[in-house]
Amino acid sequence: MPRITLIGYRGTGKSTVASLLADALGCDWCDADLILEKKLGCSIAALVRARGEAVFRDEEGVVLAESLKHFTGVLSTGGGAVLRPENREVLRSIGRPIVWLTAPAEVVRRRLAADPTTADRRPALAASPAGGLVAHGDPLAEVDSALEERAPLYRECADVCVDTSIATPAAVAAQVIAWLESEWANRHDRPSPGGRLPDQQGPGVMS
Repeated sequence: MPRITLIGYRGTGKSTVASLLADALGCDWCDADLILEKKLGCSIAALVRARGEAVFRDEEGVVLAESLKHFTGVLSTGGGAVLRPENREVLRSIGRPIVWLTAPAEVVRRRLAADPTTADRRPALAASPAGGLVAHGDPLAEVDSALEERAPLYRECADVCVDTSIATPAAVAAQVIAWLESEWANRHDRPSPGGRLPDQQGPGVMS
């Protein structure tokens, strides 16, 4: 059973698809954001408000690295886990296969607006005058700019990209399993135990 890592912006269905994949593959799954909140005893939004975005990203990186090193199964990562180069490096080194779940901005905004936990658990992060990011009041306002900023970073890490905007979560999970059993099974750059990875080609796109 290989590790499978899901990346993508919030609202693209990572946790739901992770659960379905785990059921289908007979393995465990975990959500890195939930692990982080349990570790800290507060929501990510509360952490950012109290201690700043940089502290959150530090803690996020620690949880990501620990999860990739010690967990075997389906891992759903935080939407901004790809922002730091060291996180992208550890993802590509020991987190593959990496599945990038994507959806257009209008779909993401609609899903976030329908989620009652969005404002309480997920802060919006916008550029501050001094540089870096700060939390502000509307998690929906940043979607377009954040997706544009992060798309190249997701692409850098991903082995495959799956559009979740139309297909049901069950159909998305089925697409991922089909890809694992066909294309990924035949890839020559699959990770080997203890080995480094060659530079990967760009991800395929499934829709």
